[in-house]
Amino acid sequence: MGGGPWFKGPLRGMIVVAVVALAVGALLLGGIKRKPWSNGSGSQSSNSRAATGRALRLKGTTAAVQTRAILAPLLAGEQVGTLTITKLAQGGSRVKRGDLLVEFDRQAQARDFIDKQAEHSKLADQVLEEQAKENAARAKDETEIKQAEDNLSKTELEMQKVEIVSRIDAEKAQEDLDEATATLQQLRETFGLKRKAAQAAIRILEIQRDRTRETMLHARANSELMQIHSPIDGVVVLNTIWKQGKMGEVQEGDQVRPGVPFMQVVDPSRMEVRAPVNQEDFLSLQVGQTARVHLDAYPELVFPARLEEMAPIGRDGDFSSKLRIFAVVFSISGSDTRLMPDLSAAVDVDLAGQSTTAGGFQ
Repeated sequence: MGGGPWFKGPLRGMIVVAVVALAVGALLLGGIKRKPWSNGSGSQSSNSRAATGRALRLKGTTAAVQTRAILAPLLAGEQVGTLTITKLAQGGSRVKRGDLLVEFDRQAQARDFIDKQAEHSKLADQVLEEQAKENAARAKDETEIKQAEDNLSKTELEMQKVEIVSRIDAEKAQEDLDEATATLQQLRETFGLKRKAAQAAIRILEIQRDRTRETMLHARANSELMQIHSPIDGVVVLNTIWKQGKMGEVQEGDQVRPGVPFMQVVDPSRMEVRAPVNQEDFLSLQVGQTARVHLDAYPELVFPARLEEMAPIGRDGDFSSKLRIFAVVFSISGSDTRLMPDLSAAVDVDLAGQSTTAGGFQ
């Protein structure tokens, strides 16, 4: 019992001193180990920085500034399941504006055009024939009306003799007058009805003729769509599409559905790199910054580049909705035959001597 105060006094002080000494030693040891790391690459992110902290490396994909998608043609007035390729420009070949890129089998469209052309000619002849018949019928009806008018005039002259003829002859003359008047009235009424009926019949034929003509023109236009020419100077790039139960590039003899983009024509003289960047590194970027582009497929190729565009709105990150990803675009200076679209590339952005502003905008 007498040792209680000694334990609570000197021994407790020694324990406290020992704990403090251990803590100080641990802090000193940790500072020594962390010092080389703090002078290195700095904080890590999805895109790696150079060891000096003055460059930022981004991963992206090359793309052509000017490109045109080539689609299988949509035919007017026809329900076509597939189109068969008969001629096709090779992938990677250079073409000029107006050069033939692809030609599809046009036999069905040519046959439709010939059939509709023959039908149109037949209907046009029928319209002329009916018009000629109507002209003849009109002339005949006009002649009959003229005869009826002359007959009426004759009976009216006979009526002027009723005072000097017998009663029977007077009644007969009156009957002839009434008959001539009724005949002329009937001919005049039926004349207009006949003209309307004839014009309606001719109009029906004209509508059928014009409709057939439109179908014929559609068939000719569809036949012309079977050939597709290059809209720009560039290089042919064949897309990978679903064909015959598998994915692959189209070849001569393959069938393509209308409206499917199976080819591109790209201008390799103006290329760019599109890259995603996280919100932390996005703050370090500014439009106009210089960079260097390295192609993963050709490590020896290096192109100077410039930051041209920065997306004002980001999207959700791949692993967290709280981390935003922004798209940036770099223009590439120079060209090379190996520099083509859809190549993976690394972009080293020069961060030296710049002032960082929020969002990379000044």
